[in-house]
Amino acid sequence: MGKQIKDNDRQYNYVLLAENSYLNEEKKKAIDFYQKALEFRGNIEDTIAILFNIAQIYDETDESLYALCTYEKIVEIDPEEAGAYYGMAMIYEKIGDKNQALKYYHKAIEIDPYYDRAYYYAANIFDENGDRDKAIEYYEKVIEIVPDDYRAHNNIGSIYEEIGEYHKAYEMVEKSLEIEPNYYKALFNMGVIYKMLKNDEKAIEYYYKSIESNPGYWYSYLNISAIYIEQDKLHDAIDLLTDGINHCPSAHDLYYNRACCYSKIGNKKDAIKDTRKAIILLPSIIEYIKVDKDFVNLYDDMEFIEMMKQVKNNMSVEREIK
Repeated sequence: MGKQIKDNDRQYNYVLLAENSYLNEEKKKAIDFYQKALEFRGNIEDTIAILFNIAQIYDETDESLYALCTYEKIVEIDPEEAGAYYGMAMIYEKIGDKNQALKYYHKAIEIDPYYDRAYYYAANIFDENGDRDKAIEYYEKVIEIVPDDYRAHNNIGSIYEEIGEYHKAYEMVEKSLEIEPNYYKALFNMGVIYKMLKNDEKAIEYYYKSIESNPGYWYSYLNISAIYIEQDKLHDAIDLLTDGINHCPSAHDLYYNRACCYSKIGNKKDAIKDTRKAIILLPSIIEYIKVDKDFVNLYDDMEFIEMMKQVKNNMSVEREIK
């Protein structure tokens, strides 16, 4: 009995050392202390808790294989530990193996039918795979378990918008905003819905609300600029896109749209500058530039012609190397 108490005390001390190391951003040292804690006999619950902590740190440090192995150790101890299967699913999704991720999300759900996050992330995969009906089914299951999950409501609304069912989309996104009025993606999606319903004024209103909620979400700037360009408010579009670029300097589409605006108002120098930046950020965007009539003012500019030739040659060389 005395030895068991001693082992428990030692395990607890190493766990404390591990937690302190983790708080001090010394994650490798934290794992070492957790591993040391496992050398001392404790109860099953404590052992599993330690293994979960180790797996989490491996995940945070992008050591996915070690994280998976750690989760596997947990299910060897307790095959009914839904959280371990969920953790494995998250790792597989992180490394791009969606089929394995779905398998383990379903395993977690099989053990715990109320595992709302497993339903949620499985729904995300179904949506990404184009299985919209299944995605909606799983998001609805999330809402059944967690009625105030505003992200699930918004995601269903987004799917309905994609398939042209705008009134259903409106209802779901509206519900998302009732729950969380400042959710930037729902504000953005409401803008998209209003745009599809031919109400540009309301669309712009919601896009600006999305920017106010999250200035780093560059799609909002892009969509407002597209409306301004349609309305021939090119200087307003340039001002907005400049603000967007200041917040999101790697957003290639913002440079692209600003280049369009500069080209249309005859500012060739800045148009070419932005076009070059857009191509640097996303070389394949040149295919759009070649057919976009907004760049017609640049077609006779030697600097633009030489730039396009250079990019084309570079892309040809890259394809040969591959």
